[in-house]
Amino acid sequence: MDHRLLEIVACPICKGKLTYDKEQQELICKFDRLAYPIREGIPVLLEPEARIMSMEEGH
Repeated sequence: MDHRLLEIVACPICKGKLTYDKEQQELICKFDRLAYPIREGIPVLLEPEARIMSMEEGH
């Protein structure tokens, strides 16, 4: 994931900062507890495509 891209993308729901999970290939919004997939190197920043994170994740 290009770090320059990571600096400018934001959560489409809260407009907050996203963090990159290299292992899962996801962009994480810790505030909304959503994980957006990265498919073929392209972030899919659509709420219906996001995975709701469990309470145990992200600690």
